Amino acid sequence: MGHSFASLKELVDVMRAYGVTRFYAKRLAPNDNSKNQVYLGGGFEALNVLPHGEVETDFEQRAGSVRRRDKASVKFEWIHAEGSSRAPDAQLILYPKYPEVRMSGFLRGAAHAPNDLMTSRDPGRVLFFGVVPSGLILGYVSAVQSGVVRELDTIGDLPEIGVFLNLTKLISASGRDPKSELLSELKRIHQKGWIAGQRMHSDGEVRPYAAPNGGGYTLEAELGIIPNGVAEPDFLGWELKQYAVRDFASLRATSPVTLMTPEPTVGRYSDDFHGFMASYGYDDTKGRPNRRNFGGIYRNLAPASARTGVRMVLEGYDAANGKIDDLGGKVLLVNGDDDVAAGWEFANLLNHWNRKHAQAAYVPSESSGKPKSYRYADRVQFGTGTDFFKFMRLIHEGKAYLDPAVKVENGKIKKRNQFRVNHRDLAGLYGHFETVTL
Repeated sequence: MGHSFASLKELVDVMRAYGVTRFYAKRLAPNDNSKNQVYLGGGFEALNVLPHGEVETDFEQRAGSVRRRDKASVKFEWIHAEGSSRAPDAQLILYPKYPEVRMSGFLRGAAHAPNDLMTSRDPGRVLFFGVVPSGLILGYVSAVQSGVVRELDTIGDLPEIGVFLNLTKLISASGRDPKSELLSELKRIHQKGWIAGQRMHSDGEVRPYAAPNGGGYTLEAELGIIPNGVAEPDFLGWELKQYAVRDFASLRATSPVTLMTPEPTVGRYSDDFHGFMASYGYDDTKGRPNRRNFGGIYRNLAPASARTGVRMVLEGYDAANGKIDDLGGKVLLVNGDDDVAAGWEFANLLNHWNRKHAQAAYVPSESSGKPKSYRYADRVQFGTGTDFFKFMRLIHEGKAYLDPAVKVENGKIKKRNQFRVNHRDLAGLYGHFETVTL
């Protein structure tokens, strides 16, 4: 086959040349083929590993019934010795009732696609995924008897993320496992002690930073990360979250963790915002004139807020099995008559959730002085294996909650709807959560 690579090293070199920063492999089962789709794991963890477009829904008429299909497009290209070929119809198919994710459409319209290997039921094939920061996924598949797979088999133990082998260390310049490299860097930063507040700018220059939220920027600057507006900074596939603590003895966080800030998609809020604020908002409690607020803490099944008269309920979540009936379910704020004041469809929440990485490092910091300096603890918490269903369980249990900060002041609107969790409950978002001493 003229489009194949002779060795894993050759494949890695090409992936590097394309700018790949995360590299995975999946060993294919006989059912992993173009007819049956490629299984990417139970739950929705794959959605936090592979970049994709918005989750969308279409409805298919079949045998007198309507079938809902939830899917997300992916920018996917097959690479080969002569270049790469776009697979324009590649997409992820979501099956929330099982739950699982599969990939389909990866051969249609793609020149030089590996049709023989991806239509076969041969066991032992390996599908490689290279992820570029732009969101492009590069794919390559090898037969079990190929030099690439034989070389892979000699590597020994590799970290896993869901169904994927994490091969990112083969891409990194140091050749080290990303977690080991991150631990080494965090140890170096811890040993520096107090570091004056700083921020790395888009030109690569590090400049002093005096605002109160400098703990995260200072850590990023030490790691050579330029803030780029993405939800969280990325270090070789690890989501980095700095959090302030009162002291390193207890590592007790000074504030909850904000998970995401999506706007409501249904209810009075989205249909008639000013009507929503008139009905459910309240005059500023500190007496500031011309200001109306909507705030409070809303947890599933908790009593209605005395100020706003609304409470949170879940619609379409199967708590007994930890599943959802479909992505049309909702997190709702309802009044005493069960009218919907505001609501978030699961599909909308899922699109926000999928911007999180499957693995995260939580780094505690202390601050001191004016302007502030920061130092970072000798212990770091690592969470791996998150997915949307873990978030939904925490919502059901009341551990993840809504903490809105919405106001209209002198005619100006400020909206911020925060889903948050207390730091002590973070472990529930991950399959594995551990504290590591540097």
